[in-house]
Amino acid sequence: MTADAVVIGADAPLPVRLRQGHVEAAMPFHPTRRRLLAASALGAAHLVLDDAFAQPLAPTPQCHDGGAPTIRETEGPYFKPSSPQRADLVEPEGKARLVELSGQVFTRSCRPVGQALVDLWHADEHGQYDNAGFRYRGHSFTDEEGRYRFRTILPALYTGRTRHYHVKVQAPRQSLLTTQLYFPDEPMNRRDGLFRRELLMRMAEAGDALAGWFDFVLDMR
Repeated sequence: MTADAVVIGADAPLPVRLRQGHVEAAMPFHPTRRRLLAASALGAAHLVLDDAFAQPLAPTPQCHDGGAPTIRETEGPYFKPSSPQRADLVEPEGKARLVELSGQVFTRSCRPVGQALVDLWHADEHGQYDNAGFRYRGHSFTDEEGRYRFRTILPALYTGRTRHYHVKVQAPRQSLLTTQLYFPDEPMNRRDGLFRRELLMRMAEAGDALAGWFDFVLDMR
């Protein structure tokens, strides 16, 4: 996933991506209807649970008009371009705890960014990255309200790092944001030199799974 992520045609019903001469249709966002309010766990975030996962219910954006954009962090040594377009990264044989990561992409003036590319990659349940293939790697596009959603797992720790996700976010025809997301209450957070509190996800228990939420603010008006 590089700067070749562009939107083609203003009248296209879905965002599309141009990669090596091929046009790919984006995955539409289809939120379900049944919701159970998780006020006790994430009241401030206004998240709700749906079939053991979280869904947004009119959240207050973590964005202030004219505020600072989401901070950047290194992509690390394990990024691979051309990840598959998919929102479900869970492997059939996986045994790690499931996580559903959701959120929105905003501008600095708090406008939602539709058709933004969101690329996610992370370590597996053993703290290893798949550098030969694309396990726990994928990208999707935000809907017209700037919403994104991934179904994945809780990554394991590896030497020197706290638990984290890697993310790249790019609005159509705009510069690329590369950053990392962190889990709250991790003992290694205090000892990881890359850890930033501004990049903590909001988390809630969702039965046997976890529900995570993070809003990205891009450096654009």
